[in-house]
Parts: sequence; C-alpha cells; structure tokens
Amino acid sequence: MSTPVIAGLGAVAGALLEGLVILLLIGMLTETGAVRKNFQGIDIPVSMGLSFPVVVMMVFLIYDLLQWYDISYHLYILALMSVSFLGFIDDMLGRRDTLGFKGHFGALFRGRLTTGGLKALGGGLVALFTAFFVSEGWANIIINTLILALFTNMLNLLDLRPGRAVKGFIFFTVLIIIIAGGKMDYVLLAPLAGAVLWYFRYDLSARVMMGDAGSNVLGFALGYLAVTELPFNARIGILLFLIAMHIFTEKYSLTRIIENTSILRYIDNMGRRLE
Repeated sequence: MSTPVIAGLGAVAGALLEGLVILLLIGMLTETGAVRKNFQGIDIPVSMGLSFPVVVMMVFLIYDLLQWYDISYHLYILALMSVSFLGFIDDMLGRRDTLGFKGHFGALFRGRLTTGGLKALGGGLVALFTAFFVSEGWANIIINTLILALFTNMLNLLDLRPGRAVKGFIFFTVLIIIIAGGKMDYVLLAPLAGAVLWYFRYDLSARVMMGDAGSNVLGFALGYLAVTELPFNARIGILLFLIAMHIFTEKYSLTRIIENTSILRYIDNMGRRLE
C-alpha cells in the first residue's frame, strides 16, 4: 500500500478516534471539576488536549497490526505522552501569579519550583532526550534540543484564544512541509493531524480548552518534524525565529499585537463561533 494511502487512512482513523475520546473526556473533566474560566469568564473543561497523544498511540497500534509501524515512532509517542503529562500538571495545579520564562526561572533561582518551572525543566529534559537519539554530533543535539523545547512552548503562547493554537499548528506544519520540499513522514504526522482537525471545531466554539496538555503536544510535534526533516541551515533559521518570538513575548502581549493588526485579527477570528 502506498504512503499517501496509509497517511490518509491514519488521518481518518485519528479523526474518528478523536471524536470518541473527546466525548468521553468532556464528561470526565466536567464531572471531576477540571474546568477553568476562558477569556470570556465562562467555565469550560480544560486539558482536552490529553486526547491527542492517546489518539496517536491508538492509531500507531493499528499501524503495527497492519505492519505499517516504524520502530522510530516509539520515541515520538513517548515524548508526546511526557510533554502532555507535564502540561496536565500545570493545567491542574498551576497558579497564574508567575508567568513567562523569566518568572518561572526567577522563582526557581530563589528556591521555589512552580508548576510552570517543572513544565519547562521537564520539557527541556524530554527535548534533550529526544534530540540525543535523532541527532548526529553535539552541535545538532544542542540545536535540536532548543528547537524542540522552544516550539513546545511557542504553541503554549498561542493558546490564549479559541482556535489560535490549532491555526498556529496548521500554519507551521505547512511551513515546515514547504521548507522540506514536500519530503515528510506523512504517516507519522497523519494521526495527530486528523485528531486536531476533528478537535478544531470544539476549540473554535470555545466549548473546551486544550490546555498545556494539548498545546505542548502540538508544539513538540512541530519541533520533531523540524529536527527530523529539515536541513541544518533551515533549522538554524527556525531556532533564531523561536528565540526572537520568546524574547518578544516576554516584553509584549502577543494577543494585543494580533488585535491591533487587521490581517492577524481577521485570521485569528476566522471560524470562531462564540456562544
């Protein structure tokens, strides 16, 4: 069976399984009080992005049963589960009195570990572990670790309005595919892409929040695609962009910039259906 067909089936399976998992998670999260106020002040279920690594793992199991599975996917699914778990801890236990890298690492240097600091340290360790096994030479290990860690947090920075993180995921995915000249492990990407596209409408209508448990997964997946599919010079360019974005967002509000820029505001509001 050809790669496009396998990827297509993987995307369909991801979407269908996401639909099932979402229905189960909405009830569970609501009943257990895992709700947070969104930007409108309405309590909605948070950490819905827990569904993403679960669905990816289920589709990979189907891949293996049909002998489409590659052993290298072990590392990918382990990393997705790990960063999602770290995000879930921050979603459930995190306080919002400390924000940004400066705030979390400043607290750490004063001997106080925040959930955001745990997420950053743990995410950095997952990034290093992953980069160690997909990179050749210490220069590539360092560069790839930074790309994985910063991309993971980049999607977290976007997840402040309904649909924004998913739109960012779609944009960066297309960008990476273009830079890679269309050469991509689409079989790897397909299950998550299918799950995200099914989830998208729930997020756009502000019925649920993916939380860090989901945005971490989307960001890490983008970083993984970048470090495994792109040449050295392209990865350097992406790393510089990610560093610049993190420096910028430490000083300025990304939401305010988007709201004050007509084209960005239009894209940001596109498809959003608030009740």
